[in-house]
Amino acid sequence: MSELLQIAERVTDQVQEGEQLEAYVSRGSSTEVQAYGGEVESFTSSTSQGIGIRVVRDGRAGFAWAGSLDAEVIGETLAEARDNLAFAEPDEWVAIADPDGGTPIVHDHWDDSVAAMPTEDKVAMAIELEARTTARDPRITGVRTSTYADHSGEMALATSTGVRATDRGTGAHVSVSALATEGDETKIGGGFDVDFGPASLDLDRAADDAALRATRLLGATQPDSERVTIVLEPRMAASLVGLTIGMLNGERMLKGRTPFVDRVGELVATSTLTVMDDPTDGRSFGATSVDDEGQTCRPLPLIENGVLRGFLHNTYTGRRSGEGTTANGVRGYRSTPGVGAHAIIMSPGEGDLDSIIAGLDHGVLVTSMSGLHSGFNAVSGDFSVGAEGLMIRDGALAEPIREATIASTIQKMLNDIVAIGADTEWQPGGAGAVSLAIADVALSGT
Repeated sequence: MSELLQIAERVTDQVQEGEQLEAYVSRGSSTEVQAYGGEVESFTSSTSQGIGIRVVRDGRAGFAWAGSLDAEVIGETLAEARDNLAFAEPDEWVAIADPDGGTPIVHDHWDDSVAAMPTEDKVAMAIELEARTTARDPRITGVRTSTYADHSGEMALATSTGVRATDRGTGAHVSVSALATEGDETKIGGGFDVDFGPASLDLDRAADDAALRATRLLGATQPDSERVTIVLEPRMAASLVGLTIGMLNGERMLKGRTPFVDRVGELVATSTLTVMDDPTDGRSFGATSVDDEGQTCRPLPLIENGVLRGFLHNTYTGRRSGEGTTANGVRGYRSTPGVGAHAIIMSPGEGDLDSIIAGLDHGVLVTSMSGLHSGFNAVSGDFSVGAEGLMIRDGALAEPIREATIASTIQKMLNDIVAIGADTEWQPGGAGAVSLAIADVALSGT
């Protein structure tokens, strides 16, 4: 890690009078194995490294990047960044971040087994996952794909303003897509497990999940159109809340492209809902000590007891809005900092998915949603997506459904939440999500 920081510091040591310099350096590696039919279908192993250099002078920013850490290449990249200043438009809010004086909460999510595990063992995990999945149920006739994947990465940041930051992490996951067949009908269900390294991955959990999700949808029919209460298990709730938090991006706020503009301090959801971005929570796969501008991460309430508390900001949007950075600068070495969440966490309520279902006379358990991007408008909040799942009748799961559409608006759905579970499930992207029940959603079928 110190090697990367030394590279970044050598760049910022070359600062010239009247300018600011920023150097972001990163490197990483990844492995992916896909198995099919008891054999390796594909194997990919890759490494990458690079540097992004930003120069700011007189309200103009020049940026350049290179996929090499060779000293000569870095020198050329710095020269290119300075040359690019001439093509930039002046912007009074552009500046390199200053040290914020915070004390970061350190997370060392580095698992040596990612690099230490022999490649043949990683291959064996993908093949074994396929075998365990097909053995779960006689109706499981095969898998679409069985995958093992891991990654490791580290970054270092130095600026002429005095910021120094480093971070590193690893991750591994297995996933499988099972095919369940009955007669002429075939259904697909996916399962996964994720951890910071391969040693703790649970193949049985992924296999069980995939087999259940595929088989329970056999015999699905198109439902009647009606207004119902929908139940979202944690992974589905994470998708919905993720769309919501995307609307709380400082860049969208400045452009007026979110329905939550000018609503800070107002009730925008049911009073029992609290959602925050908390990269200080070490349980999250998105936990980090600092953002990609070297600002100290901290718990950030976004919706608290239903009240909108604020937006996500990097240093640029924080300056321009007057609200200051929330340490939500995100980037890779090929780009300048954008705005993004680190670890979206929903505060738990009561009970779990089963108890929420048991409390409903009539509803739908949504097990998959399709068209989330095409069917969602972040400017208006309109929401209309395809859905599969199971009907809920008298507090129990009933017949499976397919070819349905659920529709509402994000604003209405947030206010129509009638139950929040305590069954926190950590998602691969870092979210900590719980089950939700949302009333009065339009279900379109026959």
